[in-house]
Amino acid sequence: MATDNRPLSPHLQVYRPQLTSVLSISHRISGIVLSAGSAIVVVWLLALAAGPETYGGLLEWLGHPVGLIFLAIWSFSLFYHLFNGIRHLLWDAGWLLDLRGAYASGWTVVALSLLVTAAIWGGLL
Repeated sequence: MATDNRPLSPHLQVYRPQLTSVLSISHRISGIVLSAGSAIVVVWLLALAAGPETYGGLLEWLGHPVGLIFLAIWSFSLFYHLFNGIRHLLWDAGWLLDLRGAYASGWTVVALSLLVTAAIWGGLL
C-alpha cells in the first residue's frame, strides 16, 4: 500500500473560514458557554437557599467586573444560540437554504444577538 504525504481530506489550512462555518462553530461554543452558565444558575439557587449572607457574597462576586463580563458573554450566548436555533429550524423547513438566504439569515442572527444583548444590558428590555 502506497502512502502519500498529503491529508486524506481537505484540511483547515486549505480553506478560509466562511460565515456559515464560523456561525456553526460559534453555535457549538455558545452551547458550551450556556452549560457553564447553567452551573452558575445552580450555584445562584443554592446561595439563595443558603441564606442572605451566602446570597450576598455571590452577588458581590457576580458584581465584580469579571463576573459581569461572564454574565454578558452568557447572555449573548443565550440569544445567539436561540436565534441560530430558530435559523436551523427554518432550514429544516426548507427555507433560506440558498447561499443568499444562508448569509442573510446568518448576519441577521449576529445582529439580533448583539442588539438584544445590548438592550438587556442597557436596561431597555
